[in-house]
Amino acid sequence: MRVRTLAAVLLGLAVAGCMTATPQPAPEAALKPRDRQLLANAPYPKVRPDGMFARHIVDYAGREKPGTIVVDTDKRFLYFVQGDGTAIRYGVTVGEESLAFRGDAKIGRKAEWPTWTPTPEIHQRIAGLPNFVGPGPHNPMGARALYLYQGSRDTLFRIHGTNQPELLGEAISSGCIRMLNEDVIDLYSRVPVGASVVVL
Repeated sequence: MRVRTLAAVLLGLAVAGCMTATPQPAPEAALKPRDRQLLANAPYPKVRPDGMFARHIVDYAGREKPGTIVVDTDKRFLYFVQGDGTAIRYGVTVGEESLAFRGDAKIGRKAEWPTWTPTPEIHQRIAGLPNFVGPGPHNPMGARALYLYQGSRDTLFRIHGTNQPELLGEAISSGCIRMLNEDVIDLYSRVPVGASVVVL
């Protein structure tokens, strides 16, 4: 347990060492025609994140293999580790402290414009939710979802888009990691099923 705690601390220090950042515009190639159509008619205000939470390429000193996703829940950043000493850093919304996922996982499956079925626990906490929400920009899961698994077990935590971009950088979700729809589309295009995820 002590070794795992020390590893988490060292990883946190490595992530904190990502100092140099260069803005990277959203790559248009990742947007499919359906994405453009649905996002053009999104039922929420278009919010541009401030400089800190906009997508950046940053120097990355961690030891994770290229293709690993690292989520720093304290700083509200998700890093996609590249193979050249850099990572793509995205701003995220994270779960409240008592609801947040921590630890190692794998991407067990992926979905474009996923549906959403609230769990019984979410129904208990939030009254008046529907039992099912179809795909689209009105859906809290947003444009893409990456489902976190430990072994063959679905953890019920996801990295996904959002229909509340104004909350980027907050700790308010039901434990999942939310991204701007344009950012989760970009991340989705980069990671395969089986990719490693580390949530600090």
